[in-house]
Amino acid sequence: MEQKIKEFPAFKVNGFIMLAVVGAIALVGGWYIWSRITGLEALLARGLKVTDFIGGDDTIAELVAWLTATLLIVVIPSLSGFFTVEPNQAVVLVFFGQYMGTVRESGFWWTNPFASKQKISLRVRNFNSKIIKVNDAEGSPIEIAAVVVWQVFDSAKSKFAVDDYEEFVAIQSETAIRALAIRYPYDSTDDTATPSLRGIPDEIAQALQKELQARLEVTGVEVIEARLSHLAYAPEIAQMMLRRQQAKALIDARRQIVEGAVGMVNEALNRLSQEQMIDLDDERKASMINNLLVVLTSEQTAQPVINTGTLYN
Repeated sequence: MEQKIKEFPAFKVNGFIMLAVVGAIALVGGWYIWSRITGLEALLARGLKVTDFIGGDDTIAELVAWLTATLLIVVIPSLSGFFTVEPNQAVVLVFFGQYMGTVRESGFWWTNPFASKQKISLRVRNFNSKIIKVNDAEGSPIEIAAVVVWQVFDSAKSKFAVDDYEEFVAIQSETAIRALAIRYPYDSTDDTATPSLRGIPDEIAQALQKELQARLEVTGVEVIEARLSHLAYAPEIAQMMLRRQQAKALIDARRQIVEGAVGMVNEALNRLSQEQMIDLDDERKASMINNLLVVLTSEQTAQPVINTGTLYN
């Protein structure tokens, strides 16, 4: 069965305090061994027997051997228990295959010298995905890429839930980008408020972040921000889509010009009627409207024509 491992604080002691304790033990033990050896040499130099001083031939040798062994067992292994933690860094402790906790506080520490220590960065990192070619919701091939800002928040999950959490972030990010692209069209083809990749960038960024967070939760990774960095039609349809966009822009411009021209003609007719400058029958109004619309909507400069007669002659 899968083990549910969550981060928890590990046992640790201030490294400077333990360094002083281990140093004191080493100094006291070394001084004692040295004093016993020098005392033995002094006895031998005066011609006295060792048994006259301690009452046994092998007592000093056994004492020195035991003391030396104790120092080797206590002092030397203790040195491997010292480690440092940098800011925004965590150290995961494992003792004979058992997770013993995580140290997050920066500084110089000492812990179980037989525990392995594995460092994991807690710094904010960026993942810039490569440009991916995928079909959008309408089946049009597009190119899409994104930038993902992420950070490790649970070092135990990042270490033990997956083999390589950095590679896992990269693969799942590209998978989430593909899943997002096929749910939305590249752009809206009509005037309705259809959600599209290009039309609602903020909502798309939030949807991508939510999708990524759901996929990366198992690794103890927090997605801080995810935003599209590249969005374009695929080269094989880019020119055709560009012409469609140009045609749509031209139609919108023409519609705005016509609406403005109709408003100006209506304003001119109302002004003539209010100030009673001239009485126009329906046929003359139609001719005037036609001439004004031609002048206002034409792309070329209008050429004036002087009519010396009447509309009916």
